[in-house]
Amino acid sequence: MLVTGGSGGQGSSHVRAFHAEGANVVIAGIDAERGAALADELGTRAPFTRLDVTDEGSWSAAVLAAESAFGALDVLVNNAGVQNPPATIEDTEQAAWSRILAVNLTGTFLGIKVAAPALRRAAGGAIVNIASTMGLGGTAHYAPYVASKWAVRGLTRTAALELGRDHIRVNTIHPGVIATPFIHEPAAGATAAIADFYSPGPFAVPRLGEPTDVTRLLLFLTSSDASFITGSEYVIDGGLLLGPALRADTA
Repeated sequence: MLVTGGSGGQGSSHVRAFHAEGANVVIAGIDAERGAALADELGTRAPFTRLDVTDEGSWSAAVLAAESAFGALDVLVNNAGVQNPPATIEDTEQAAWSRILAVNLTGTFLGIKVAAPALRRAAGGAIVNIASTMGLGGTAHYAPYVASKWAVRGLTRTAALELGRDHIRVNTIHPGVIATPFIHEPAAGATAAIADFYSPGPFAVPRLGEPTDVTRLLLFLTSSDASFITGSEYVIDGGLLLGPALRADTA
């Protein structure tokens, strides 16, 4: 299997869990130092390969590395993503818009495009695209990110229809506010982190999510237990999208 953004907060959780389950995992990402460190920690079943998800040639090299190392590629996790600094649409620079869509949307598109033949050679498998609850509703000041994650939903459903007869399932996970550096540290060019604007107090499950919450769902969706599931969306947000829950002291 291949996990993009594999050395990040969520990505490293996914990589470690699959590795612990006995899977061969290619850690793919742009940060060579962190990726190599994780690969050294886990050993030969988890090599690192540098991947720029916006570049088709880089994708081809990463897929080739996976097949060369392990003989086949049967799972792709499109986890890599970036966030824009908060700004209104009017104040959003076109360069920021293009950058977010290039990584979050085009990167996912290229992953499916390049990995699909490899999964077909492996007689089938699973692709899981990591989207966001922001792909299920509008969020002020985050237009590029919201647009990219909405588009990933349509891309996922189209891929599920095109690849289903090849025994390749394609699904989407929509995490809410997950406790990772992506949430706790400001995006490039920003002065405040996303977590500064979200209190889990009103959530039905009143806490921030943990990377392992998402990982457990990912393990299910890539397993044979999910063999009849494709083109589906899984929200994992503690009830964020539901609206405010009753207080614990409410009768």
